Amino acid sequence: MILYGSTLSPYVRKVAAYAAEKGIEIELTPVGLGDPNPDFRAASPFRKMPALRDGDYGIADSSAIIHYLEAKHPEPPLIPADPKERGRVVWFDEWADTMLFACGGKMFFNRIVAPRFLGREGDEAIASAAERDELPPLLDYLEGVIPDSGYLVGDRLTLADIAVASPFANFTHAGVAVDEARHPRVASFAKAILARPSFAPHVERETAFLAKQA
Repeated sequence: MILYGSTLSPYVRKVAAYAAEKGIEIELTPVGLGDPNPDFRAASPFRKMPALRDGDYGIADSSAIIHYLEAKHPEPPLIPADPKERGRVVWFDEWADTMLFACGGKMFFNRIVAPRFLGREGDEAIASAAERDELPPLLDYLEGVIPDSGYLVGDRLTLADIAVASPFANFTHAGVAVDEARHPRVASFAKAILARPSFAPHVERETAFLAKQA
């Protein structure tokens, strides 16, 4: 089973961590933006990462990949069967993909991707505005919904935790720190989930790689 992409992408990192939590062995094959790798292109027609190849089956998009893997490898369950809990998990997955990292992507792209990988200066005004104006309300919301257990749904690890925690690695790479005075639950949540063996090796490698690119 091959996963195409770079874990610098929160979406690729999400799938890699999810697979690790499930005990699914995957081979991570690095690809870049618009990579011409024919197997990658066959699995991802629009050349977006991540993409998965499982024998003769290929599929792209992190959430689609995860739902495929959950159906194929149902134990341990990371997407609950309970209708209300499942709905909440799907919500957090979508929220993380389309709102949390839509904001974080402005910082990560302009501070990391543009200057280090595209050879051009990023727009710090866009990055700063996102950090100052867009991110705090998102973290305010998250602060208010993290239960005492530290897990977002059902008091146990689910896809919700994996999806929401993944962008926080990119925040750190982009020099964004969570204000522990204003968002103590968020800070504790992100630290705990990213310290899990499913995440930590990827984040450590990313940090070392980016240090060489600076």
